[in-house]
Amino acid sequence: MMGKIAANQSVSETAKSIGALVTPALLLDRGRLGHNSQGLAERAKKLEVVLRPHMKTAKSIDVARYLFPGEPGPITVSTIAEAEYFAGHGFRDMTYAVGMSPASARRAMGLCRRTGADVKLLLDSVEQADALADIREATGMTPSVFIELDCDDHRGGLKPDDPKLLDVASRVVAAGAKLVGVLAHAGESYGLNTPDALVKAAENERSATVRAAEILRAHGHACPIVSVGSTPTAHFAENLEGVTELRAGVYMFFDLVQHGVGVCELDDIAISVLATVIGSKPEKGWVLVDAGWMALSRDRGTANQQIDQGYGVVCDEKGRVLEDVIVAQASQEHGILAIRAGSGKSMPELPLGSRVRILPIHACAMAAQHDFYSVVNGDSPMIEARWERMRGW
Repeated sequence: MMGKIAANQSVSETAKSIGALVTPALLLDRGRLGHNSQGLAERAKKLEVVLRPHMKTAKSIDVARYLFPGEPGPITVSTIAEAEYFAGHGFRDMTYAVGMSPASARRAMGLCRRTGADVKLLLDSVEQADALADIREATGMTPSVFIELDCDDHRGGLKPDDPKLLDVASRVVAAGAKLVGVLAHAGESYGLNTPDALVKAAENERSATVRAAEILRAHGHACPIVSVGSTPTAHFAENLEGVTELRAGVYMFFDLVQHGVGVCELDDIAISVLATVIGSKPEKGWVLVDAGWMALSRDRGTANQQIDQGYGVVCDEKGRVLEDVIVAQASQEHGILAIRAGSGKSMPELPLGSRVRILPIHACAMAAQHDFYSVVNGDSPMIEARWERMRGW
């Protein structure tokens, strides 16, 4: 069961309803957050793996406490600043799922020394592995390390059958560090849109990662953790035999990219930006709002999907989707609402001063534009809490 809002998470004295918010404002629907989070938690349990949520999307201790209503659990982070932030709130078991630099590794080990946290590092080269010796000597800490795997040519990492895999593992051990396992991210799954393709991507991610772990074990490396994860493959994996943990982040909120992939429904999307109508151009079919790319982000992640959602899908003030109304254009502080090309719909009445909610193309990018969430529930106009977000690196 997801956590409840704690008593100390009080509502801002200046905004107890969305009508009192200064726009643009970031809203978080508590009910949708709970539904999304519980869904993947139950799926991980069924697949018999540990769920290690990626906090890069939410970047909020209040969201983390919602996911872990009891004791802090295992999490993934994307910056050392996140690791420092969550360590300051009692989280100890963290994976820094970005390739380490010597500077980031020293900073992470310094955090471990100060707090007792276990921040596991990620690498895929002998140069990174060799740097661990100096890091160990400088900080007095023994780094715990994952080898990053490339399962689908998406980003960094080594192929499971690359001879460098064993070279890197040997150099990690030679540097006096601890090799804790292998880690993969099926990032190419974001470009898929059919259940069969997503199931296949999830199995490819699993099989590649397990194969790498087996190769390492055959050469004397324990490799206790086998970590996989992307939001699409996490939701479409049918079998995770040989895997020990599952990572995902955007699933807490979902977004229009995930909707285009086929992972969620529009009604699952938990965050939105509240905006105010500031004008119109009836002759062009435009309505202007006070949320531009500074509030929505410049992410155009649906541009290559079957349906281009512009800079976001538009809902009314209660969160009900306005059919075929999107943010068609965005400048710094202006958004232009219009009917999507090819639709036979007409622009609904949106008079000056009326409010709309705009769903995110990419939840991580939209949330990153804001300092806090105004927590709501369904179509209620009341704000239940203000949850702060951390920012920076």
